[in-house]
Amino acid sequence: MAVNKFDNNSVFEEDYLYFYETLLTPERTQHEVNLICRLLELQPEMSILDLACGHGRIANQLAARGYHVTGIDATAFFLQKAIQDAASCGVQVEYIQGDMRSLTFRERFDCIINCFTAFGYFDDNENRLVLAQAYQALKAGGKLLIDIQNLSRLLQDFIPEGVTERDGNYMLARTRYDALTNCTHTERIIIRDGQVRRGQYFIRNFTFPEIRDWLLQTSFSQVEGYGYDGEPFSLDSRRMIVVANK
Repeated sequence: MAVNKFDNNSVFEEDYLYFYETLLTPERTQHEVNLICRLLELQPEMSILDLACGHGRIANQLAARGYHVTGIDATAFFLQKAIQDAASCGVQVEYIQGDMRSLTFRERFDCIINCFTAFGYFDDNENRLVLAQAYQALKAGGKLLIDIQNLSRLLQDFIPEGVTERDGNYMLARTRYDALTNCTHTERIIIRDGQVRRGQYFIRNFTFPEIRDWLLQTSFSQVEGYGYDGEPFSLDSRRMIVVANK
């Protein structure tokens, strides 16, 4: 069985934002924020936790719409960028550096979001712990939204080697899929400004029935699945968006 390795410091840093910036367009962000608001049926003044908020792409836009937003992430570089962007947008977000496996919140939030495949970074026991921590942090009747890859679509379109180029710099990704664990294991090689940097990461992927059952076992009462445009989830959906009710 493959050994899971996740070089957090070498995967989530400035190179990540540099190469993904062209993908994470303002139009994409607005689409995703609109979908979050619709699927969670957000109401004015609601409190929202962005779990693994990254550089604040979603959190700051939700704050701009008048919601009370907290963002938590393990990466100090991302949080610094999020705080800077919040200031430039004139919005207030409570940003906290922390681990999604050990939240201190209890029944504080109306909704929790976890976006852009930020779930599945740990072994199964710890991934389940993330769900349990989110459950405890939600108010009664609160909702959890998880946005992850659609495993069936991932396998249909699987590319073992990919190259992203920007301004003469390159990000190479070599990925293998482990059918015994539903994990994808990726080696990332950055060639930028004459320097070469390497990092490894893995992602635990899920079918909808599996993530639904995990959530129900965590005591969530109802779990729905949607595609990237809010349509009912299907094998061909671009993404899998899961909404669970406490």
